[in-house]
Amino acid sequence: MSRKYFGTDGIRGLANGVITPELALKVGQAAGLVFQRGEHRHRVVIGKDTRLSGYMIENAMVAGFTSVGMDVLLVGPMPTPAVAMLTKSMRADLGVMISASHNLFEDNGIKLFGPLGFKLSDEVEKQIEELLDEDLGRKLAQSASLGRARRIDGVHDRYIESAKRTLPRDLSLEGLRVVVDCAHGAAYKVVPEALWELGADVISIGVEPDGFNINKECGSTSPEALSRKVREMRADIGIALDGDADRVIIVDERGHVVDGDQLLAVIAQSWKEDGRLARPGIVSTVMSNLGLERFLNAQGIELIRTAVGDRYVLEQMMKHGYNVGGEPSGHIIMSDYATTGDGFVAALQVLAVVKKHGRPVSEVCHLFDPLPQILKNVRYRSGKPLDNDDVKSTIAAGEKRLNGHGRLLIRPSGTEPVIRVMGEGDDRNMVEEVVDTIVSALGDAAASAA
Repeated sequence: MSRKYFGTDGIRGLANGVITPELALKVGQAAGLVFQRGEHRHRVVIGKDTRLSGYMIENAMVAGFTSVGMDVLLVGPMPTPAVAMLTKSMRADLGVMISASHNLFEDNGIKLFGPLGFKLSDEVEKQIEELLDEDLGRKLAQSASLGRARRIDGVHDRYIESAKRTLPRDLSLEGLRVVVDCAHGAAYKVVPEALWELGADVISIGVEPDGFNINKECGSTSPEALSRKVREMRADIGIALDGDADRVIIVDERGHVVDGDQLLAVIAQSWKEDGRLARPGIVSTVMSNLGLERFLNAQGIELIRTAVGDRYVLEQMMKHGYNVGGEPSGHIIMSDYATTGDGFVAALQVLAVVKKHGRPVSEVCHLFDPLPQILKNVRYRSGKPLDNDDVKSTIAAGEKRLNGHGRLLIRPSGTEPVIRVMGEGDDRNMVEEVVDTIVSALGDAAASAA
């Protein structure tokens, strides 16, 4: 499907550039019309992160939804998984998260959830896109049927209790010193409070949002500040969330970063031991390290790969009945507990394993050595370099050389004229030679087509 507005994770872009009040209002109207099904009073839950532009977009969307007759429940800054959960638990027809995830404050975005808390399918997004380009004046509600909007309290407690229920009832985090970095984002209230209620000694950073500092030199995409704090406070573990808290990165007691692949290994192994894996496999993307796949296979766990993007991971999970999936970036989805990635719940699963084994995080969260991975980009102006015969033969030769000792992944970017060449394998020098040879062939093909 060719998309004009929606990307792989909703609509995202520069605030007042791509994401304007006009667009937000139209999205509210279009989505509201698509999700008006039946004669009941329809309603939508709207959450947001802490960006300055969130006020503007929130108010524009309220105008859009109420203008087509939907009632609006405003929950303020809340993690994306919390909004998905509230959409279902409050029997709303639609959920909205206003966030640009791990991007800096200048950007913002709109994520939509259906009544069961799942992100929308391509087909539903297409329906909304078609309406965005229409004149909706004749489809607005009559004066007496306009929607109402109100802010609701107590939803933070709902999410905290929901997250805590993912742990065994008798598990306490007492004795663990935890540093949590909330990226000055949506989780800045709920996550430190939840960790404290579970008994941890909590040191919080990234909990002073001012509208401009979300994800700025903090959070899961910039874990250096967390690493320093963990070492300074001699903490047992560090937890870094991103701006909307749907992804997580862990830092061990030495200040070393643990990525999503290692977290998937920890959760998959633990759940298999406890008989909690719905099937003997988990889902991740083509970017997950071959070291993870080999580790899982040795445990009798299959790794099913999808295209990059957590929506594709979830689609595969739902289609084939897997209940654990994720990405190296730290999007971890556990469908027993959530309908989307939940960074905090993923962190809790890791903490449960740490408490269970009584060993340092550096041991618990280092289950395999990742294979050397080389990623290079080739920019081109025109044409399709991947269709070039010399490029095809060079790629085939590279795959033959790495056969059994590594793998190649060559894919065009979905957002810019760039081809990404990724290779990984046991021998770093061999991988680098293979990647460089392919990059050179692509460069020659791009130059000849220019």
